[in-house]
Amino acid sequence: SRTDQRVDADYLAAAFKAAGAAIAATDAVIDRTAVNAFCAIRPPGHHATRAEAMGFCFFNTVAIAARHAQQKHGAERVAIVDWDVHHGNGTQDIFWDDKSVLYCSTHQMPLYPGTGARKEQGTSGNVVNAPMAPQTGGETFRAAFNELILPALDKFKPDLILISAGFDAHERDPLAEINLVEDDFDWATAKLMDRAGKFAANRLV
Repeated sequence: SRTDQRVDADYLAAAFKAAGAAIAATDAVIDRTAVNAFCAIRPPGHHATRAEAMGFCFFNTVAIAARHAQQKHGAERVAIVDWDVHHGNGTQDIFWDDKSVLYCSTHQMPLYPGTGARKEQGTSGNVVNAPMAPQTGGETFRAAFNELILPALDKFKPDLILISAGFDAHERDPLAEINLVEDDFDWATAKLMDRAGKFAANRLV
């Protein structure tokens, strides 16, 4: 219908703007016109694979930003940390065979899209999955960071950190059950900013 076509066009326009915002933020951080940047954008991107849009994701925004940093700015080691309540299967798929990108994810399991088991590690160990059971919480989330994600970042030594910062892991989200609170996101952001300062000249988006 005409309504469907209008929604589709609006959605596509929003997806282009979201990808453009991530690119602009990456440029600003690498060019040092900003110390770091936050993009409040929709639609999300991390379910989109190389060939398929899915899970409300049209383009894989964070993957586009990572490739842009590599191709335009010569970034050699880009780390993506994803704390959305859903696993970023698309981001994992795109970088599965790429040792220049480290992908780390905390997410609820079982939950859509059904990927993200600990054993999924990429061909060169560049994928770190930390699935969380329903009805866990901040203690489990922080343990996943301390035991898995932060050591992986320390080993990888990224020159840019990108966060897929979905906030649907929050306790007030009606579709999620890992019950994070504001302090958990604040704590995780501080840990990642610390690593960005240590390895990446504070470059974090």
